[in-house]
Amino acid sequence: MYQLSHTGKYPKTALNLRVRQITYQGIGINAYEFVREDGSELPEFTAGAHVDLYFRDGRVRQYSLCNDPDERQRYLIAVLREDNGRGGSIAIHERVHTQRLVAVGYPRNNFPLAEGAPHQILLAGGIGITPLKAMVHRLERLGADYTLHYCAKSSAHAAFQEELAPLAAKGRVVMHFDGGNPAKGLDIAALLRRYEPGWQLYYCGPPGFMEACARACTHWPADAVHFEYFVGAQALPAGEVPDIGSDALTLGFQIKIASTGAVLTVPNDKSIAEVLGEQGIEVPMSCESGLCGTCKVRYLAGDVEHRDYVLSPEARTQFLTTCVSRSKGATLVLDL
Repeated sequence: MYQLSHTGKYPKTALNLRVRQITYQGIGINAYEFVREDGSELPEFTAGAHVDLYFRDGRVRQYSLCNDPDERQRYLIAVLREDNGRGGSIAIHERVHTQRLVAVGYPRNNFPLAEGAPHQILLAGGIGITPLKAMVHRLERLGADYTLHYCAKSSAHAAFQEELAPLAAKGRVVMHFDGGNPAKGLDIAALLRRYEPGWQLYYCGPPGFMEACARACTHWPADAVHFEYFVGAQALPAGEVPDIGSDALTLGFQIKIASTGAVLTVPNDKSIAEVLGEQGIEVPMSCESGLCGTCKVRYLAGDVEHRDYVLSPEARTQFLTTCVSRSKGATLVLDL
């Protein structure tokens, strides 16, 4: 079982914050409010930002900040308990109580709001509401034109309804409950069929929801579409290893360290980061899922199979994420 850190193994720059209150937000969803012990201001953040929560075994999990970015006395996250997840959400639900001290990283933003657009469309699927809720607070303060479509199984599965109710009454927020059948919910394709110059789109939610949004906005300009995944790619997708017996996991590719000429083999059951770490080459790590970009390194040669969710097409011509990226060819040359 995972245990959250309050002493010991976490970056010295992490914030040691007190859990002031926990509120039930929906079936399987709790919101957690973190504050400084002395009540002083927290580092500022922007809409769409997330923080890292550090666990005693060295693992890190990311959670979006969902309160108003203008609030400086608290950070608010919401966590959906996922019994079939990687264990972080269960640990938080079962072990985090009010008054506990938790190691929390400084805010980072891979999902920023493009302010000044003539119209903003926000699509939230389930717990994907969290970063978009912070955006709504910011857009309200700016007096911007926007619409948030919030999709959930039912009213009981939707978080922050009381807080969003006044905006729903004004037509800014539209709730969609499908009873567990997406075909009975929001028609995403119809909603996104229309695009006007300058419009911006943001979406966040579970994999099926993300796929539907991506299919529906292929005609939108790339710089008008913004998204954030909560579930990262696996380093070794099911079925990728050839069925050739016990030697299967010895296959893979090679990485060459440019500064030394050393050549290392990355088998199919390990990431580039793991192989580097085994040789004493430490690369900063955080999400281990291609969601944050912390572990990116420059590559000098090779054909990269990018599996991250954060690097732009331009960045991918120079960088790869060592936690999930693979090679399409025999060798990658890393600028290390």
